[in-house]
Amino acid sequence: MKKVLLFINGDAPKSFPDPEKYDLIACTDGAFHYLKQSGFPLEKLDFISGDFDSHSGADENVYEDKFIYTPDQEKTDFHKALEIIEEKGFKNIDVFGGSGGEQDHFLGNLTVAYSFKENLNIKFYDEFSEYFFIPKTFVLEDVKNKLISLYPFPTTEGVTTTGLNWPLTHENLNITTRIGTRNFAVEDHVSIEYQKGDVLVFVGRNYL
Repeated sequence: MKKVLLFINGDAPKSFPDPEKYDLIACTDGAFHYLKQSGFPLEKLDFISGDFDSHSGADENVYEDKFIYTPDQEKTDFHKALEIIEEKGFKNIDVFGGSGGEQDHFLGNLTVAYSFKENLNIKFYDEFSEYFFIPKTFVLEDVKNKLISLYPFPTTEGVTTTGLNWPLTHENLNITTRIGTRNFAVEDHVSIEYQKGDVLVFVGRNYL
């Protein structure tokens, strides 16, 4: 399946994925600055989108043919970038720079991803974990000994898991009373099923 690499304006990644594994590469205008400073091959970018309120003018103008101006102040740059990607017919998106920085941006990015979850498969990556919304039946592969957290968004009912150190059996999670964080996988394959609501899964580094 075709895959998109998208950089947005949170903390810059400490390491970058191989651009050759992606069919489309894009960034928001704020993320362009850390890509430039990191030495990322900017010629690989297919588009740079945003309202360009952080536009510095000099080096960026070399890539002006890649600019997509999105001035709508009712939507975040991340939201607008996803709209462009969806219009281009892509569904699978790896996002870097979604966390860190100002935490209201992080929460806003989760909310934006939630609003697109029916049409796009969005997976966030940072230095601690990868995280994403899952459908009602899902299997994590090759995760033995990794930290696994289930975060209700905001409620998740009838959760059943296999392959976790502390399994759940038809249990309910709620953002205000009980969440399912800091578990870990004891098997390579972890299955997660739930009956109602939504859940955000975090897959972290090795727990042991």
